[in-house]
Amino acid sequence: MVTSPTRANYMAILALGLIWGGTFMVVRIALEGYGPITVATARTTLGAIALVALMILLKRPLPSKDAMRHLMILGPLNTAIPFSLLSWGQQFVPSAFAGISMAALPLFVLPLAHFFSDERLNMRRAVGVVIGFSGALTLIGPGVLQIGTGMEPMGQLACLLATLSYAISSILTRRCPPIDSITLAAFTLVTGSVLLIPAMLITEGVPAWSGTRSDFAILFLGFFPTALAAYLRVTVIRTAGAVFMTLVNYQVPLWSVFFGTLIMSESLPLSFFAALALILFGLFVSQGKGPIRIFGGRA
Repeated sequence: MVTSPTRANYMAILALGLIWGGTFMVVRIALEGYGPITVATARTTLGAIALVALMILLKRPLPSKDAMRHLMILGPLNTAIPFSLLSWGQQFVPSAFAGISMAALPLFVLPLAHFFSDERLNMRRAVGVVIGFSGALTLIGPGVLQIGTGMEPMGQLACLLATLSYAISSILTRRCPPIDSITLAAFTLVTGSVLLIPAMLITEGVPAWSGTRSDFAILFLGFFPTALAAYLRVTVIRTAGAVFMTLVNYQVPLWSVFFGTLIMSESLPLSFFAALALILFGLFVSQGKGPIRIFGGRA
């Protein structure tokens, strides 16, 4: 049953927005030295190793047979498929577009949650999501889905399909049989890694460490936006719901543009400030009085 978001849930959402907002820039750096499947495989496998080690350290239980059957579907939808699509798509589109595409996730989650979960779509949530998503569109202007040249349209489509995969996995996470949160996060990565490793070996071969910044980018991807973020994401979805989790996607495009501007010295568009206002207002509308709990609610 969905519970009211706590202060800890909101802090986790803020942390996830920051981590994932910077991920697209780091993926672009990793792609300088590795193929897209290798990047997806490395981050998934490193994340799986980190969380399995945490499982062992904390003596968390293994998933039941019933839960494991569920994880065999959930894992690829939450890791292998979206990671591969985003890595492949970022070869042809700016990292900012990949960040913006994540803002579309609520548009997929809300109807899915209405029919396949215990979170009903209502007018307030729908209006808040539309306002927030309009802010994400404002961030990059009217050309968000403009057909480009060469492989750019396919890269755009890949990013949007990754968003749909995340949306489906969010609903499945809520419907997963009872399982420890760390175990759930670890085994979504383990099952994704099992699929990606053979795919990498067949298509791109065994990666070699070269000591360049792309190597360190892959290490960062494995331990922060993959392992740490996977644990935070599962915890938020199982305690506050898949719809509440979509709030992170309003932050992601803002942070992706911010990091692009800070690291790549890109000029900050004036539309950024209008987008920020729309996105924050959409967050407030979709959650009603919820944001007040950040300061005065239960921990």
